[in-house]
Amino acid sequence: MAKEADNGKEKTEELQDFGQIQMSHNRQNHNVRLLSVIGEIEGHECLASTTKTTKYEHVLPKLAEAEDDAEVDGVLILLNTVGGDVESGLAIAEMIASLSKPTVSLVLGGSHSIGVPLAVAADYSYIVPSGTMVIHPVRLSGTVIGSQQTYDYFKQMQERISGFIAAHCMVKAERIEEMMMNTSMLTKDLGTILVGHEAVAEGIINEVGGVSDAVRKLHFMISENQQ
Repeated sequence: MAKEADNGKEKTEELQDFGQIQMSHNRQNHNVRLLSVIGEIEGHECLASTTKTTKYEHVLPKLAEAEDDAEVDGVLILLNTVGGDVESGLAIAEMIASLSKPTVSLVLGGSHSIGVPLAVAADYSYIVPSGTMVIHPVRLSGTVIGSQQTYDYFKQMQERISGFIAAHCMVKAERIEEMMMNTSMLTKDLGTILVGHEAVAEGIINEVGGVSDAVRKLHFMISENQQ
């Protein structure tokens, strides 16, 4: 009983501190690591304590642990993020994409900006009918030097993002850049908003569905992987 209580306390603390939990009480006897990316992705600078964030220095070790843990069969990623630090978001996306174990992502609410690479980094992706994805150009905060080198850096960063997205879904990089530079949708900004079925129609997300669909798909992929 004491051991079960300790395990329950450990799970609660892991959920509170990192937005993660181990899902193991299922009919398939699969151990699934749940990872949630919520709020703004925090990078090298700490955001205000009132801001809901996902800290990349928490997520990266947990993904490495999931890869190395023989008891972890697959990873389920829940996304509801406004985006955030580009370098940190790409780092998390690259980690997810490089996992050898089956991964499924589910967009809940929204997966905006650098959240798009996170959604497509999984082996299979879902979005709820009301879920949104916002694709827009790279933005930098702070002092920006108006020089050719700055513009070249912006272009390189956007190419990194569009290249990653194109490599992990069915949409081409040219179409992604076209959606980034769309001037007809957002009144005071560039970009494109995709809702549910639109993200699937564009070829960014695999399927519209909910958590039951995502969990069922992940169990199926784990079973296929274990054969």
